[in-house]
Amino acid sequence: MSDHIVIERQDAVQIIRMNRPDKKNAITRAMYAEMASALAAGDADKAVRVHVFLGVPGAFSAGNDLADFMTIATGGEGGGEVWDFLLALARTEKPVVSGVDGIAVGIGTTINLHCDLTFATPRTVFRTPFVDLGLVPEAGSSLLAPQVLGRQGAFALLGLGEGFPAERALAAGLIYKVVAEDELEAATLATARDIAAKPPEALKIARDLMRGDRSELFARIKVEGEHFRARLKSDEARAALVAFMTRKK
Repeated sequence: MSDHIVIERQDAVQIIRMNRPDKKNAITRAMYAEMASALAAGDADKAVRVHVFLGVPGAFSAGNDLADFMTIATGGEGGGEVWDFLLALARTEKPVVSGVDGIAVGIGTTINLHCDLTFATPRTVFRTPFVDLGLVPEAGSSLLAPQVLGRQGAFALLGLGEGFPAERALAAGLIYKVVAEDELEAATLATARDIAAKPPEALKIARDLMRGDRSELFARIKVEGEHFRARLKSDEARAALVAFMTRKK
């Protein structure tokens, strides 16, 4: 794995750590590919019982690297790595836990809809500015968010692009627990170890029952992906991306 994705094993817990602090963990295509591979490898390894996603202090993820978006928006190809990761995440056979601190934008929010438990710090804000960028929801969020937040809560998150501070996210059911910044990693990993200690076959059946048939989720990720790619090539999205990147500079 590269320096931007660090994979660790702590007994039965596989940790996937996004480690690009200079870019606030904006995720590149290479990072998506590495995370997809890690999920697949962990699912195939009987010694692994839990996957954990972590970021860096102050930044879980700023979302997709916009330079990759601009490449496609201006006629380039690519992006298959993103959808490979999203499908790997949706297909995980083992529990997924996340520890989120600070910035959680776009995929930095929607990844948590696939997690069985998410811990966050008080300074964390979940936000999905897809529509503001002329894009559409991804990661199956157009299906999962209404299930978790209700239709109006989902519209506030995915349509209006409202930020959900940690306490609001907790009250809405988006996350499991709010913990102090200096306790986040320890609390996340302690719970992951608790999960890993459960009888694995019974836990898998229980988790599968709670998650239900995932075929609709896989289909939604595919449809979202088709719309997302088409929108990236639209004049509307191209103008929004250029305006955003110019503003950032």
